[in-house]
Amino acid sequence: MKRLLPLIFLLISAPAAKAEIKASYITSAQIKVEMPYVTTQKAGSTYSLSGSNLTPSVTIGDTTTSNKIGGLNLGSLTNGVPALIQTDTTVTNAGSAFEKVESIFVGDTTPSTVTPSSGLAALPVLSGTTTIGSGGTKGDLALTSLSSGITTCSAGGSGTLCTASTTITIEID
Repeated sequence: MKRLLPLIFLLISAPAAKAEIKASYITSAQIKVEMPYVTTQKAGSTYSLSGSNLTPSVTIGDTTTSNKIGGLNLGSLTNGVPALIQTDTTVTNAGSAFEKVESIFVGDTTPSTVTPSSGLAALPVLSGTTTIGSGGTKGDLALTSLSSGITTCSAGGSGTLCTASTTITIEID
């Protein structure tokens, strides 16, 4: 018993343990309905000339230049479309066969305004690719966040998103 006495005194005199406990609850929630959209691409202008047994020339003002072909005048644009420089051709060897293929594709003009209509931008129909996204529909989309930290999402229509999260942190110091 005498041997246990110092141990008993040590246990009696030990300080009481203190602990600080912190708890935090962070809830984050978001619902989203996609917006409708329209994208379109303009088609550019192209010019080509090919042939055989032909001599091309270009006349600008009063000056004619032989062995030159015209094309697109990028220095003269009207609403984004270049002017055309005409190519004149004459048969090089009269009486012989000749071939001439000339083509031009006049590209789209630059639209002056884009007007929204029913949530969509009313873009002009262009020769390039046009993509239309109808956007989402709310449907039954709903978010419920309770004070207990429980968050629930109800599914919506197409193009909707519901995200919810709860983070619980307990710190003992």
